[in-house]
Amino acid sequence: PCLPAVPSAGPPPPRPPGPPPPPPRRGYPPPAIRDFCDRIGIAKANSLVQVEQLEDAVRQELNRTAQRVLAVLRPLRVVIENYPEDQVEERDAVNNPEDASAGTRKVPFARVLYIDRDDFREDPPRKYFRLAPGREVRLRYAYFIKCVDVVRDETGAVVELRCTYDPETRGGYAPDGRKVRGTIHWVSAAHAVEAEVRLYDHLFSKENPDDLAEGEDYKDHLNPGSREVLTGCRLEPGLAGAAAGERYQFERVGYFCVDPDTADGVPVFNRTVGLRDTWARIQKRTAGGD
Repeated sequence: PCLPAVPSAGPPPPRPPGPPPPPPRRGYPPPAIRDFCDRIGIAKANSLVQVEQLEDAVRQELNRTAQRVLAVLRPLRVVIENYPEDQVEERDAVNNPEDASAGTRKVPFARVLYIDRDDFREDPPRKYFRLAPGREVRLRYAYFIKCVDVVRDETGAVVELRCTYDPETRGGYAPDGRKVRGTIHWVSAAHAVEAEVRLYDHLFSKENPDDLAEGEDYKDHLNPGSREVLTGCRLEPGLAGAAAGERYQFERVGYFCVDPDTADGVPVFNRTVGLRDTWARIQKRTAGGD
């Protein structure tokens, strides 16, 4: 016999509201993860996939969507001697060259700046086109500057650069047509926001940590540089109110996400992925015994 029909109980009751999911810490966007899955497909067997494929998918997505900002991770003070002490300019900076609708923003420019220490060398190697004594470089969105003096502390370490600027190069172009090879980023010292930045890299220095020789342990291949915490970083002032989970491109540096640890006016950023692949460099260091 047929079973009697059971009346429908209707849709299930809604679940009680719970806490929102925590914001992402590394900042991997969901579209990038889906793109990565589409690239590698689905396999029933265990297989090894290079992490560079995931990182490339993340870079492509964030290149399309992330706002560009100026951030100096290892600050070096720069004083522009011929720039007026009480003058502050608002320079136009592009939010995202991949998205014209993102528009521009204003960043302050003044006499005292910070640049990254990696952008200065007293004795520059060949093909180093950034700042050096007597050399001229372009400040992103601003002017050409030339290093005229180097200030050291009692230990001999470089603590400040004295520079001059060419007011005719406003916007980064010289009316006389002269060219400079290097363009570096900067922030105004008086307006910059102090931040903590956490640099994450590959956990292992070996591509496949399961591929171990006899007597080896996976811990032998842990990358000691997989996490580096930088304090005293200087960011453009617009990042003072950055909310946890927001993603940015630090120009010339990489993609970063605001960490939930952000508090008390000191933002904390985690590196999602660099602009360039550092895997080959890690392998080279390991092979060289560094």
